[in-house]
Amino acid sequence: MNIFLRELKANLRSLLIWGGIVILFVVIGISKFSAYYNNPEMLAILDSMPPAVLAAFNFQAFNLTTVSGFFGLMFTYFALMLGVAAAMWGSDIIVKEERDKTVEFSLTLPVTRSRLVTAKTLAALVNCVALLLITWGVSLASAAAYEPDSAFFRFLGLCMLALFILQLIFLAIGILLGCAMRRYKQAGSVAVSLLLGTYVLSVVSGLDERLDFLKYLSPFKYFDAGVLLRESRLDMTFVGLSLAIIVVSLAGAYWTYARRDLYI
Repeated sequence: MNIFLRELKANLRSLLIWGGIVILFVVIGISKFSAYYNNPEMLAILDSMPPAVLAAFNFQAFNLTTVSGFFGLMFTYFALMLGVAAAMWGSDIIVKEERDKTVEFSLTLPVTRSRLVTAKTLAALVNCVALLLITWGVSLASAAAYEPDSAFFRFLGLCMLALFILQLIFLAIGILLGCAMRRYKQAGSVAVSLLLGTYVLSVVSGLDERLDFLKYLSPFKYFDAGVLLRESRLDMTFVGLSLAIIVVSLAGAYWTYARRDLYI
């Protein structure tokens, strides 16, 4: 419990910074939305864009003159921000003991390595949940001025559930890298690079139908905001794949950290 509380306190500043970034992003985004709201002329601008660009960024899936359509477009950017935060928290919360030369002290505590990883993982998970709630709350507050209907609230709730699963994926991958990499200082950069690489794959997969198979390699394609808006459901195939990635990553983290030589 002491490790868990210590990690929460140590990461509070990071949580506040990420929360501030999300709030600023939503405030700026909703101010731009005011130009689109109930303004069909703005759609003509999108229609003039190349079809490949529209497909790659999923513009064609949303009506940007509605609050649901606008937040559907914002979903990808939320996924990037919350995913990066989760990946960095997951990797850093493990490797900082070696980086800060405090690993010897941690290992002298009457706890096993697995309990150490568990406490740190739970602390990082709390940060992820807190950031998600901040995102959800500021989204609701920003949309309130446009008097959204019940369909919007249902859609936003599904988006937040999808974002939480994405957070868990990148958190688990970050923890695995932090536990497994001998070059522990590079764990954070590798985690973020993997995230950005999967995002690029999600963009590329939308450029051509022949590249559609790439969606299985990118968590950003597991939860399509356009599908969430139209069908009000998660694709259970990708939910299952997400859970598999999370379980395998965490199992690998525990297994490797228990056997790896730590740098004191």
